Amino acid sequence: MNDLSAPLASAPIPRAPIAPSEARFIRLGSGGRWAKTGIDTGTLRFGAPHEPHDLCLKGDWEGARDTLLASGTAAREVGQLMRELRDVYTLGPDCLWITLAEGRLWWGFAEPEVVDLRMTEDGSMGVVARRIIGGWSCHSIFDDELLIPRLSSRVTQVRAYQRTICSLREIDAVCRAINGRADDAVEHTLAVEHALVDAVESLIKGLHETDFEILADLTLAALGWRRRSRLGGTLADADLFVEQPATGERAMVQVKSRAGQAVLDDYVARADAHACDRMFFLCHTPEGGLDAGSRGDVHVWSGRALAEKVVAAGLTPWLIAQVR
Repeated sequence: MNDLSAPLASAPIPRAPIAPSEARFIRLGSGGRWAKTGIDTGTLRFGAPHEPHDLCLKGDWEGARDTLLASGTAAREVGQLMRELRDVYTLGPDCLWITLAEGRLWWGFAEPEVVDLRMTEDGSMGVVARRIIGGWSCHSIFDDELLIPRLSSRVTQVRAYQRTICSLREIDAVCRAINGRADDAVEHTLAVEHALVDAVESLIKGLHETDFEILADLTLAALGWRRRSRLGGTLADADLFVEQPATGERAMVQVKSRAGQAVLDDYVARADAHACDRMFFLCHTPEGGLDAGSRGDVHVWSGRALAEKVVAAGLTPWLIAQVR
């Protein structure tokens, strides 16, 4: 067995979906105080000095239970602890283990051998350990980081569990996160949303120029921008000017049914002349690609990107009414 105190390289990213027969959550130490050591060394750590680990290492489960009862441990607590001990000592390498630490979900499968850490360590980081095969991973099989804020509460609710080890009720949800798959209902909704954006993109192209300017105004308003000029009309260089009340930023907005890169470049120069903080350039049918380059203050919404903004602004019913 390799030295379990030595740092382990990050786990390789598997490309095949996982399908574990069992799954457990483990809290690596009280309050997760062993998490960094466990993750760095690729180990699953467990145990306290007063527990009968010598008997567990021998597989003497009746003796372990009797020892706990004789020590004055309450029968209910003995039952819970024996369940955790059996999990650590007997679950095979096909059991998925997860822990939540450092703002991420970590997962892996453990080698069957249980190592007595008291032979090599002072016991401050657990009494026994199992090596996680290849080390703990915090990435999906597609290399997406499994950040806790991005995970479903069906996955992260296990944090509320007060003991050290528990079975995962939502094993399917956990496996979907690791396998980079959405719930069937979510996948259906995403497909419907994708089709909606396609339809909205087509509808926008059917708008009269005046209605397209109104749509631009409504979209920006829904996203927090307040119009500070009349819409269209006699403005020389812009269709409207807007302001962001939260930051005081001022932006110039130009709306074109069709435009190429030269037109965009011309209006970017005009926006600079007006000393605007930002510029929005909306075009439903671009002639070739429209590129603002490295200008982070220039926002080009065209084609599908424009349709996504309109959907996000909740303006699909308005759009339908105008085109119908």
